[in-house]
Amino acid sequence: MDPKIEDATGRVKEAAGALTGNDDLKAEGAAEQASAQAQQAVNDAADAAKSAVQDVAGAAESVIDSVKDKLS
Repeated sequence: MDPKIEDATGRVKEAAGALTGNDDLKAEGAAEQASAQAQQAVNDAADAAKSAVQDVAGAAESVIDSVKDKLS
């Protein structure tokens, strides 16, 4: 599930639990929010790693091109 949707669902459940006095629903909502935040952190880390790999690949390609030019 999309972390944003899971977070929104968790917020609704937590609020509904608070309004109705249902501690189980409130806790379930809080747990869904925590899960969504963790998943978003994983997604952000994966995006950062992908970006770093692309940067390194680009730099390596530039070095290879430079070496080729010097050898020509």
